[in-house]
Amino acid sequence: MSLDPLHLLPINGKWKQDITDWLSEDVASFDYGGYVVGEALTDATLYCKQNALISGLPFVKEVFNQCGIQNIKWYYKDGDYINLNKEGKVIVAEIHDTPVRNILLAERLSLNILSRCSGIATKSFITITKARESGYKGIIAGTRKTTPGLRLLEKYSMLVGGCDTHRYDLSSMIMLKDNHIWSFGSITKAVQAAKKAGGFTVKIEVEVQSEEEANEAIEAGADVIMLDNFTPNELKIAATNIRNKWNNVSNKSFLLECSGGLTLENIKDFLSNEIDIYSTSSIHQGCGIVDFSLKVVK
Repeated sequence: MSLDPLHLLPINGKWKQDITDWLSEDVASFDYGGYVVGEALTDATLYCKQNALISGLPFVKEVFNQCGIQNIKWYYKDGDYINLNKEGKVIVAEIHDTPVRNILLAERLSLNILSRCSGIATKSFITITKARESGYKGIIAGTRKTTPGLRLLEKYSMLVGGCDTHRYDLSSMIMLKDNHIWSFGSITKAVQAAKKAGGFTVKIEVEVQSEEEANEAIEAGADVIMLDNFTPNELKIAATNIRNKWNNVSNKSFLLECSGGLTLENIKDFLSNEIDIYSTSSIHQGCGIVDFSLKVVK
């Protein structure tokens, strides 16, 4: 059975209101251009002008829907990889018999969404592909360092690109970072307090700076141990030592995560199958966009 990323989105979720708000932001008062072109029916073509993994179509379709654009033929779906032809552009969709002012109202917002979402999906796809080619079998995950207001789009696009979203927000998992530990006094006490608050349904992750802190977190009952800002060599030594120490302890089950510094350029140095998860902001922070254009047919 083929899974469709669209089905992750709630039918009447806040994301549809976000589209309304973004359209309102783009036309805060008068649509002067729409006044000039009017209601003449026309056709338009949506092009992709880069090799890319496409993402963001549910959001673009909602833009079109709210702008009264119904007669559309799509040639690609989210997760499809687009390879450019000799002309340097590929038709993604065609719009037919639609008032030109409606098309131009939707143009910039839909292109912005496609460009950003496809950029993240493409970077995610390239990163996980390179990890697999290096022999890594675990998880590559994004982080919570998303653009304010755009988290749903960005996390969605990580999934389309084949990466894990990690936690979506502060309620998704209890993560005790260095500031939490320093504020509370110790890893053990912080984990104990977290267990009382989260109960048996919420996992607890602890950020650690050393093997000693990792062992304390495991002893306290943390579910995920984040080895933060280790060098590649330090990371592999620490992971091996931690695994060896706890492998035969039947009541201690945990995942090891690496965070900090992972990029496409150094990924081969960092990767080790002793680590279950590599989390990185490089798949969504500072990644490029994909070039799309929408042209009215003359």
